[in-house]
Amino acid sequence: MADFTHFNHEGRAKMVDVSDKPETTRTAVAHSSITVNREIYEKVTGNLMKKGDVLSVAQVAGIMACKKTSEIIPMCHPIPLTGIDISFSWEEEEADYRLNIETMVKTKGNTGVEMEALTAASAAALTVYDMCKAVDKGMVIGKTYLVEKTGGKNGDFKRETPLK
Repeated sequence: MADFTHFNHEGRAKMVDVSDKPETTRTAVAHSSITVNREIYEKVTGNLMKKGDVLSVAQVAGIMACKKTSEIIPMCHPIPLTGIDISFSWEEEEADYRLNIETMVKTKGNTGVEMEALTAASAAALTVYDMCKAVDKGMVIGKTYLVEKTGGKNGDFKRETPLK
């Protein structure tokens, strides 16, 4: 078990000690998406959904989830977040529409924010699904992935090709 960082000497789960890691500025950008039909696209973009402004609610849900990441991901450290932003863009795909969700999270600390960015993107996509499911339950949440991250001992990462 010596090679595994999240197990103690008894082979049981532990949270890694990051207290000796240097405090640096760290950022992460994550992506998710949800594919919807034309009716949902028109209702969301026209702000005609009965549950309200879908993108505004999804934005707030993503931010809230980001701030609670350490409460739902067992080995994730609670960290002070210094910035969270979520943006949305639409792409038409044949007869459907894909809502792209991009999250950007920032901290100044001794561990990264990749999990926070991924959690924010996932929660935003789930919120869109929840708010639109009365119209169509056939929506598909797409790939959720890390786009890039900066800072930390492992250095920077940037995905060269976006996933579809």
